[in-house]
Amino acid sequence: MSAMACEAGSSASTGDARRTPFSQERVTLSKQEHIELLMQARSWKSLHGRAVQRVQWTQAQLRVQRQQAEQREAALRSQLEVAQGKIRDLQQRLFGRKTEHGRAVDSRLREHTSSPQPRGQQRGARGHARTRLPHLPAREEIVELESPQCPGCGLPLSVFPGTDDSEVLEIDVKAYRRVIRRQRYRCGCRCGAVPGIVTAPAPPRLIERGKFGISVWVTVLLDKFAYGRPSHRLLHELADHGVPMSAGTLAGALQALAPLFAPLEQALRDKLRSEPHWHADETRWAVFVELEGKLGHRWYLWVFHSRSVVHYVLDASRSARVVEAELAGVEHGHLSCDRYRAYQKLARLRPGIVLSFCWAHQRRDLLLLANDYPELQAWAMQWVQQIGQLYRLHALRAEVPPHSTQYVALDAQLRQAVQCMAEQRDAALADALMHSAARKVLKSMKAHWGGLTVFVEQPWLPMDNNAAERALRPAVVGRKNFYGSGSQWSGQLAATMYSVLMTAQLWGLNARTWLSAYLHACAEHGNRAPPDISEFLPWAMDAQRLAAMRACPRDPHRPDCEGLDTS
Repeated sequence: MSAMACEAGSSASTGDARRTPFSQERVTLSKQEHIELLMQARSWKSLHGRAVQRVQWTQAQLRVQRQQAEQREAALRSQLEVAQGKIRDLQQRLFGRKTEHGRAVDSRLREHTSSPQPRGQQRGARGHARTRLPHLPAREEIVELESPQCPGCGLPLSVFPGTDDSEVLEIDVKAYRRVIRRQRYRCGCRCGAVPGIVTAPAPPRLIERGKFGISVWVTVLLDKFAYGRPSHRLLHELADHGVPMSAGTLAGALQALAPLFAPLEQALRDKLRSEPHWHADETRWAVFVELEGKLGHRWYLWVFHSRSVVHYVLDASRSARVVEAELAGVEHGHLSCDRYRAYQKLARLRPGIVLSFCWAHQRRDLLLLANDYPELQAWAMQWVQQIGQLYRLHALRAEVPPHSTQYVALDAQLRQAVQCMAEQRDAALADALMHSAARKVLKSMKAHWGGLTVFVEQPWLPMDNNAAERALRPAVVGRKNFYGSGSQWSGQLAATMYSVLMTAQLWGLNARTWLSAYLHACAEHGNRAPPDISEFLPWAMDAQRLAAMRACPRDPHRPDCEGLDTS
């Protein structure tokens, strides 16, 4: 076998005292050994390459895992922020004040809002004198000394002219029986024109052969639909007054009274459609009946508020067809509403109806944003202050005569404030670092900007839909107290009575006076609605009739009360 020789190391002088690490000896390798070394070298290189690949793969995996961990951490942080925001929102709902005024928002937001003037009598302000009520009937009481004599000598005291007078207001609610004695007559002649015994006609009754008078049913209707008290509580009170009434009697009577208000319902709807501006809103209302194709008992009570009418509609759905039916035949007008899509569909179908969106809802979005995301409080409250500035300028502009110098100046300030707000909104949306929750609020503002700024060109329009929100409060109170309606007819009666009573309140009528007069008229017409209801419509009344309906009622059947014509 041939041998291969190789030199290792480098030459060194013989006389050098230092020894190099490599000897000058020749190393002889066989061919087999050389091949084995080459194979080992290749093996080690292959192992090294695979090791480098594993290291690179491991580093890549670590980078991917790190990115995934960072993404999971970001997602968890986002979920944590949302959860904390929900906790703050629920705490605010549970423990916070139920209002949007500056004093009622979260204490962390108060530093960003100007504190409004507190309600009630202001310290240092001059108060009003005691309110006298001379229209109430008076019951005089003479109070005398038991022993009018001098405590020193015992001689009697003489009466001095005059009295020391004072007044105390009392309420005396008593149930009584109207004992109706109709005089009987018999003809003394023999002509035969009047055979037998003749009696005076019986006074009209609201419910045929019913034992309860009109005053009872006025009390029942007002107690439930004006004051929001459940019927079973009223029945307990009537029993305490010595007038027991069963629940079945009450339900049957209300069902009999419901048709009497049908003409008023139609008159209110016709008047509503004749006016150019409406507020609209809706809230849930439970009707505990089973309808084919409907799951659950959630119905909706809609309100439509115009200048002269407050009209309620009960429907099983929350669809746009309710609004379309309420404003059937109306092609032009302004509708103040929230951003619910049913109203937007109406505007698409009838281009002549212009939607005016509510700034109070936009403001509420910002307040909720400030409450849910503390890091955005200052940013959100700046927008709230700008909205308040719009309210102030709009109110000031409405107080001055149109086309006056002051009006022109205020109008220019308002338009400039609106333009500045739009520019700030667009600049904020263009910021790529904008918080997603804040971006959502601003995108909603931009999407509804046309409806939000209708008031700029129409100074008589309000900026919000608070009129409809306030009109729904009596229904919400009733819903919380008696949970809605147990049947469809009772739900329709509730909507009708809310319409009648809230319209009366809108005109400043005394609900008891008006309702007593109307039910007396129904009784006189044979338990049916009077053929001419114009004398009961506030917009059709003259000044004298309005004044009579705004006065407190007098029961003509009580001997201790001065009678008032309620026909």
